[in-house]
Amino acid sequence: MPTTSRFFGITIRMYYEDHRPPHFHAYYGEHEASIRIDSLQVLEGRLPSRALRLAIEWAALHRDELRINWKRAQEHQPLYQIEPLG
Repeated sequence: MPTTSRFFGITIRMYYEDHRPPHFHAYYGEHEASIRIDSLQVLEGRLPSRALRLAIEWAALHRDELRINWKRAQEHQPLYQIEPLG
């Protein structure tokens, strides 16, 4: 699973051939959450509140890039690195 960004201890990853709806995975320590790209709602998992706020803030700024990476992942193409928050 490629890592597309890292910031403030949060790692953002996407799986190739992952299930719909389009989403990304955010990791913080032992915590993980899947977050929808379109609505920025948590699909599964949990992050501490501060880490979740930062991940959502980052995703809101990079939604178009996340959509592009989702499409590339579905096509088995290399994913682009996305600028970290801050």
